[in-house]
Amino acid sequence: MKCKFSDVMELIGGGTPKTSKPEYWNGDIPWLSVKDFNNGFRYVYETEKSITQSGLENSSTKLLQRGDVIVSARGTVGKIATVPFPMAFNQSCYGLRARNGIVTSDYLYYLIKHNVSVLKKNTHGSVFDTITRNTFENIEVEIPSIEIQEKIASILGDYDKKMELNNAINNNLEQQVQAIFKSRFVDFEPFDKTMPSDWTIGTIDDLAKEVVCGKTPSTKKTKYYGSDIPFITIPDMHKTFYTVTTERYLSKLGADSQAKKILPKNSVCVSCIGTAGLVTLVAEESQTNQQINSIIPKDGFSSYYIYLLMQTLSDTINKLGQSGSTIVNLNKSQFGKIPVIIPTLSAMTKFDETASPIFEKILQNQKENLNLASLRDTLLPKLMSGEIDVSNIDL
Repeated sequence: MKCKFSDVMELIGGGTPKTSKPEYWNGDIPWLSVKDFNNGFRYVYETEKSITQSGLENSSTKLLQRGDVIVSARGTVGKIATVPFPMAFNQSCYGLRARNGIVTSDYLYYLIKHNVSVLKKNTHGSVFDTITRNTFENIEVEIPSIEIQEKIASILGDYDKKMELNNAINNNLEQQVQAIFKSRFVDFEPFDKTMPSDWTIGTIDDLAKEVVCGKTPSTKKTKYYGSDIPFITIPDMHKTFYTVTTERYLSKLGADSQAKKILPKNSVCVSCIGTAGLVTLVAEESQTNQQINSIIPKDGFSSYYIYLLMQTLSDTINKLGQSGSTIVNLNKSQFGKIPVIIPTLSAMTKFDETASPIFEKILQNQKENLNLASLRDTLLPKLMSGEIDVSNIDL
């Protein structure tokens, strides 16, 4: 059956309660924006902000229901997710609710995912590309029977479920290693709750062989960009442990043009402007842009200790990256002077004996998720087009 996108779903607009009304905010209703989209995972479980029932009732935001699809419609167009429980959302997104009897919610998610490039081609706006209601009126799609939809969604959903499981395992592993870190380096529990006398108070500079402030090669030189070296920017750092994939990559020529900006594996990246205080580990030799300061640890110093230490300083760094209502860049010099606890090398080595296998498992799971996503995305067009026939598959 061929029909328009607008025929198979209800389009729901979002909104923002007045920020001048504190009674509208910090309630028990999650309020979703594009930055909350879960870094390639299907479901969004947490939002940075929440609103009250009063905020919901006195604004244009709407409440999405379990299984509804959400798509970013302005600026960063075409990011999609599914909400696992009721959430409100802002005006930079559209909620998409499947029409009963025409499409299932699960199939609608993959239908949108399959047509993201078509949506992007049908954007409007003189300043920012924007998906509008007309976008969905102008696109025709082929809709199979509900039985076929359920089979396609089940096959693709198995990949997403495995990715979600790996992500849940990683979150659990991180909680374990954070608890060990807190016990040893914050609460000093193995040391009668007192910092050992041979540990010192120093600065981030004292932990680092080098603090590297990144740089963006000239975008006018297209030969500087390619697929050789990951180029980490702040969007790549959200909701991840290791940065295993990036939106942009440099060519070897581009990386060589600023060779002093190379970061070896297990360097620690910290965002220092805008969304300051994000922390990730480098999964392979990479470079970053100028909004990120990165710590290359001194020989013998634990990357994992530094990573977890930077997480404890996230709020401090975020505050230093702002001045009143003005966003400022926390430069390399200021960043390097932030005070920190410096344990002995033996204490860090002992911590690494516990932390290293945990972080190696986290990295392994993240890499597996990349492979799963690649397989899913290879199957997606073949299943949606009918190239792979699922009619005789029993699920």
